[in-house]
Amino acid sequence: MAAGEQQSREYLERHGLPALLHRLAALLLYRRPERPRQFLLQALEAVRAARRGEAAMPSVLDEADVEAVFRMLDAAGRGFVTGRQCRAVCRRLAREPLSFSSALTTLGLSTAELRVGDEEEIGLATFKEEMMKTLLEGWAVE
Repeated sequence: MAAGEQQSREYLERHGLPALLHRLAALLLYRRPERPRQFLLQALEAVRAARRGEAAMPSVLDEADVEAVFRMLDAAGRGFVTGRQCRAVCRRLAREPLSFSSALTTLGLSTAELRVGDEEEIGLATFKEEMMKTLLEGWAVE
């Protein structure tokens, strides 16, 4: 790899731009707006407003979707799931042909950084809080 190309890659990575562009592309393809450039500008403005606490973070998942994921994991209806369950489901789904793990990463829901122990019980409120926090962190750009 040429030195200029390596420097360019390092610059992009240092500022978190590949992840930002990846998220914007995911939003764009999920929503498929009639005016994509305007949509992207609005999405960036929404991220700025959300970081100031003035609006919700743009995402393909909303709170209801995160709750649905929790309900699927808590099939027994116990009111909690474990860190191990979260990781096991994601590992199982990662073997699917559509590469669910890369989709989770795109959405900011990779379990690699799940902040709970394997046996720790996670209630719905904590699950939603952690998932929404993870989604928010995924938009962090320097």
